[in-house]
Amino acid sequence: MASSSSARTASSFMFDKAYVDGKWVSAKSGKTFDVLNPATGEVLGNVPDMNQSDVTEAIDVANNAFQKWRFTSPKERSVILKKWYNLMIENKKALAALITQENGKPTADAEGEVMYSSGFLEWFAEEAKRTYGDVLPNYVPNKRIMVIRQPIGVTGMITPWNFPSAMLTRKAGAAIAAGCTVVLKPSEETPFSALALCQLAEEAGLPAGVLNVVTGSRDNAAALGKELCESPIVSKISFTGSTAVGKILLSQCASTVKKASLELGGNAPFIVFNSADVKTAVAGAIACRFRCSGQTCICANRFLVQEGIYDEFVQALGQAVNAQLKMGDGFESSTTQGPLINAKAVVKVDGLVKDAVGSGANVLAGGEKGSLGACFYQPTVLSNVTTDMRVAQEEIFGPVAACIKFKTEQEAVAIANSVRYGLASYFYTSDMAQAFRVSEALEFGIVGVNEALTSAVEATFCGWKESGIGSEGGKYGIDEYLEMKSICYGGIQPQL
Repeated sequence: MASSSSARTASSFMFDKAYVDGKWVSAKSGKTFDVLNPATGEVLGNVPDMNQSDVTEAIDVANNAFQKWRFTSPKERSVILKKWYNLMIENKKALAALITQENGKPTADAEGEVMYSSGFLEWFAEEAKRTYGDVLPNYVPNKRIMVIRQPIGVTGMITPWNFPSAMLTRKAGAAIAAGCTVVLKPSEETPFSALALCQLAEEAGLPAGVLNVVTGSRDNAAALGKELCESPIVSKISFTGSTAVGKILLSQCASTVKKASLELGGNAPFIVFNSADVKTAVAGAIACRFRCSGQTCICANRFLVQEGIYDEFVQALGQAVNAQLKMGDGFESSTTQGPLINAKAVVKVDGLVKDAVGSGANVLAGGEKGSLGACFYQPTVLSNVTTDMRVAQEEIFGPVAACIKFKTEQEAVAIANSVRYGLASYFYTSDMAQAFRVSEALEFGIVGVNEALTSAVEATFCGWKESGIGSEGGKYGIDEYLEMKSICYGGIQPQL
């Protein structure tokens, strides 16, 4: 095991094995798959291409570890989580460089993710000590009833590539704080960040078997997910990814009536009312749409702009995109827009833009594939978009701002709520009464009012409708990993 040091580099955290039972292990088959840098196309390294039998073994390991970990005190868990947090802070630059290599996001964004990611460990280190129960009022003199909360058991987790560090800590941090054990499959696009955190967890004193990370290629992803969902040993599934895959996993969980937390797709509206400050709204739009090259589930997807300021807003947004955003390798200091995760993502985004332009939309910025490589797409602003275009109906997951004109507040809310997604939403107004009305009318789990960056360790992250089940982060995040138990004590003699 490497000693902790703030001087470590990204290469020292690039492990070519999975992590099970506190050991670095290969796939039983001996197979591996390559991990690419999306900015350059170069092979960063390879990791085990595990199959169902590898996951089954990891589940058994986690179950054995749970029999002891469940009885550790909240204080013990808290101390380990806090050490893990400190190690992440010490190695922030190395961990961020690893994210940039395998995900492509700019260094500043990657370092921001490490801080966000580590914050969940610090948060849940404290929440571990606050899993309170209740003592209920007596209903008959000789009985007492209390409700306690206990760890749910072995948890299965599947994390995405867009936040390869933060999604691990937001899920596993809560589960471990609650007294659960974890079997986690990271995205095949970004496995190194997850494996790096295993190393630091071990250095922090996390016992073997409490955190297990299994890696697998896209070809094996379905089989690994199915095993996690259908295993009778796994008591809980947590997944972040597309709605289509989430529905498959939820149906597989039904066979064992397994508890599930699903953070799924979004189609976030970004509403700009006539009373909004245009400069502030444009700054919010840049932050909300183009962060991580538009590849987050809470990115603004549909820009709904009231007719009184529509022309002013879209022109200002187009100018800001051209002036402020620069594509490039994430390690270049001037880069604000890294690559999309793979060439397939570029094809999807380009298809949505071409469909919109073919249906009458105008390009105010970008609108083409980038010239820097197969995974780059220009930051794009489209005007004259209508609600029936694919770019307004589908989750873009790329750097495209599609601007739709509306007349009234009622129309804006109706358009915003018309989709089957309900994750994040945003609006800008200087009318306080409107702020209350609209924030309560929007059918979304997250609402930003004159604010585009809503995510925080302390905040609850939850989706409505087909954007998810359950919540993560904040004071309620640990609840997903606890079961309630009602205990009735009888035979108690009433006081004479």
